Amino acid sequence: MAMSMRRMVGCVLLLGVAAAGGARGGEVLYNGIELPDTWPPRVEKLTDEPVEPPYLAAPPAVIPIDVGRQLFVDDFLIEQTTLQRTFHQAQHHPANPVLKPDRPWECEDAARAAAPFSDGAFYDPKDRLFKLWYIGGYIASTCMAVSRDGIAWDKPSFDVRAGTNEVLTHRNVGATGDGRHRDSSTVWLDHEESDPARRYKMFVTTPDPVRWSLALRRSPDGIHWSAPVAVSSGQIGDRTTVHYNPFRRKWVFGLRTSSPNVGRSRAYVEHADAAEGLRHVPADSVPWICADRLDPHHPNPEFAGIAPQLYNHDAVGYESLMLGLFSIWQGPPNNVCAERKIQKRNEVLVGFSRDGFHWHRPDRARFIGVNPTDGAWNWGNVQSAGGCCLVVRDRLYFYVSGRALGDRFWDGNCHTGLATMRRDGFASMDAGQTAGLLTTRPVRFKGKYLFVNADADRGRLRAELLDRDGRAIEPFTLDKCSPVAWDSTIQQVKWQDGADLSALAGKDVRLRFELTQGSLYAFWVSPDTSGASYGYVAGGGPGFTGAVDTVGMAAYE
Repeated sequence: MAMSMRRMVGCVLLLGVAAAGGARGGEVLYNGIELPDTWPPRVEKLTDEPVEPPYLAAPPAVIPIDVGRQLFVDDFLIEQTTLQRTFHQAQHHPANPVLKPDRPWECEDAARAAAPFSDGAFYDPKDRLFKLWYIGGYIASTCMAVSRDGIAWDKPSFDVRAGTNEVLTHRNVGATGDGRHRDSSTVWLDHEESDPARRYKMFVTTPDPVRWSLALRRSPDGIHWSAPVAVSSGQIGDRTTVHYNPFRRKWVFGLRTSSPNVGRSRAYVEHADAAEGLRHVPADSVPWICADRLDPHHPNPEFAGIAPQLYNHDAVGYESLMLGLFSIWQGPPNNVCAERKIQKRNEVLVGFSRDGFHWHRPDRARFIGVNPTDGAWNWGNVQSAGGCCLVVRDRLYFYVSGRALGDRFWDGNCHTGLATMRRDGFASMDAGQTAGLLTTRPVRFKGKYLFVNADADRGRLRAELLDRDGRAIEPFTLDKCSPVAWDSTIQQVKWQDGADLSALAGKDVRLRFELTQGSLYAFWVSPDTSGASYGYVAGGGPGFTGAVDTVGMAAYE
């Protein structure tokens, strides 16, 4: 069953993927969203006005839900509800910082550093290890640390530079091998790569003699990297990053740009092939995303008038949508930081996309913030890691860089921290003592068993299925539903006469949830009783065999 469902999900995704280099008009995504003929969209000018994704203004008439857990981060799935939405933030782990600059090669340059500058955090199912790539020293080299639990990290001695955990040194990181330092970097574990020697990809931004460029390297293990196999064709910005959109099977190049009206921002290039796409950078780029007037300002009154800017953007496929981490810069400028020997204020906010281009950021609370107190490892300049998060049983792990105040270079003292939250826990639909209802838009599925992520240990949750006219479908009615009355991120919903929904597979139905004294985070229909969602698990995690959840409850063991 697992293998046949995997093929089915692949077919669902391929329905929305045009042949490389071909026309994209009429492309229909896995979730029913139809892309316009012109893709990516052409934006004449970025402004500080928030942008509502078109799929929220005009959602599909019927939403397929075969790919991934269905999250309530927006109203895409909701037709009507009396539940209240609450957004949640990640919480710092008490072991922080989980990585600090404590090796000579991490401290020999202008500043101490052992933290990702995007770089990457992934779980490798082949080696059964957490792997984290990060800057060693001041943008001098790329190092790799490993862990068995994601909390305690080791820095092994590799053979790239004897006696160190460097995997790419400052002596050969340049796109032309001329010894120039690295800047931003993205490492990606590519589960769809057929060549084992290319399963890891690294995109390194480097100041070459005449311009900033982006170079692609490949590796079988994340340690031994090839020479550059492709280099961008023109000038790019220093904080450029890359991510993979698995729903459309496209590499997305987020090019760091700047404009007078919004400051730091991003331009967009996509391509099915990483190397070939890089050769189209930046020629095929279009304006994409920036900070807007709803983003937080610096809390210090002296800097509160500075307009926020988008310093960095990392993204990844998570369950049924794209998860984006937005590092929002709030000042002060670098020259002020240098004069006063303080850190600039970057904090991580969260956003979501269902088409891979338009981002919805309904909550502007600081998802992972700074801690400007004496001695804090994250006094300022907190930024995300490539891959965004990992799924570790019932938790999500977010690795971030943070800068402490130091006695050397003002932009140094870089550490790595860990923040966690409940799996699917970005937003919950909540009810108090009075029962509340949530009814979905018409959906369609091919699975058999309904699962939820819910906290109802002080109340109860029930579900029923409705036909297109809103009539309850026997025997899947509220009064025959066995109440869910505990707290779990994966639990099956059953009815008195069973749980098999296969008779409704392929039909247009609505789901209605009744909740009392609890929170509902997600729902999905699985093909088997394992609860596998067949959605994407970001940077992976223990128990998963690849980029997709094909194992369900087994990942919790």
